[in-house]
Amino acid sequence: MLNQTIEKIRTLDQEAMGAAKDRQNNLTKPAGSLGRLEKVSIQLAGILRDPMPKINDKVVIIMAGDHGIVTAGVSAYPQEVTSQMVLNFIHGGAAINALAGHIKARILVVDMGIAFEFEPHPGLVSNKIAKGTQNMLEGPAMTLEQAEAAVMVGIEVVNAEIEKGLDIVGTGDMGIGNTTPSAAIAAVLTGESPAKIAGRGTGVDDEGFVRKISAIETAIRVNKPDPKDGLDILAKVGGFEIGGLTGVILGAAAHNKAVMLDGFVSTAAAMIAVSIAPEVRQYLISAHRSQEYGHQLMLDWLELDPLVDLHLRLGEGTGAALGISIAEAACKVLSEMTTFAEAGVSEKEE
Repeated sequence: MLNQTIEKIRTLDQEAMGAAKDRQNNLTKPAGSLGRLEKVSIQLAGILRDPMPKINDKVVIIMAGDHGIVTAGVSAYPQEVTSQMVLNFIHGGAAINALAGHIKARILVVDMGIAFEFEPHPGLVSNKIAKGTQNMLEGPAMTLEQAEAAVMVGIEVVNAEIEKGLDIVGTGDMGIGNTTPSAAIAAVLTGESPAKIAGRGTGVDDEGFVRKISAIETAIRVNKPDPKDGLDILAKVGGFEIGGLTGVILGAAAHNKAVMLDGFVSTAAAMIAVSIAPEVRQYLISAHRSQEYGHQLMLDWLELDPLVDLHLRLGEGTGAALGISIAEAACKVLSEMTTFAEAGVSEKEE
């Protein structure tokens, strides 16, 4: 199924993009005056294969998992906060609930590997690979089979949402300690040192920050992930929720759906997805630049320009929700504005 998904990922529809660009250039405004909104609408035309793209069905998928690396003191919060925040999501009390409600998007929360057993709840999908990853200081975070399983879960989850009508998916995450594997993934793929990539995550103090950088360096040295093999990187220094988001991204691209990336963790998943299937890059929109130190280096590697910089560093898909709002606005500008000819407005003289 993974290979079948990868084989379905095509280049964007150039004809639809050309038509969208022509319309943008003839709307009642100076050409290019709406900046990124114009570029996003053209990209969405190519992704959705429609010269007048519309975003009606919006979903934020939050993948959640725990990490063995937390025992190394890389996070300011204890591991049980992962499960506590997931309960907050499904009961509607988190930032992502407020922002998803604001843009009228559905939220889907997926347990990819939390060290806690939840009671069944309609707002939670259980696809637990294991109760957290292994401590990657001592060996691979997961087996290659578990990495593949995590990606496959993500594909299956997004496929089910696509069957319901999804137009755009926002990526969200929850997992105490997960900026550490995310930084490790980015360090391996960019070739930059962990000290240039790692940030303070949930707010570790100076001593915790030093431990975090040291842990990333050790995990890479111990596991020797192959920078040319995305699944190998995911297995050795990744996380179950990162694998799930990788699958969401691949599955969305395979069905010509747009992917709005949140911050640091989502971008790490996007890097894995692009390393597996380079065509995926065209389907990605970066919602924002995170405050995490190395996020810009990750965006540079992906060749993405974030829509906004609001100093966010929460995760959960909060930035992605805001980005979806901008994408929807871009589509409405393209379809609801009139052209000079339609409005009877004189165009600029040559």
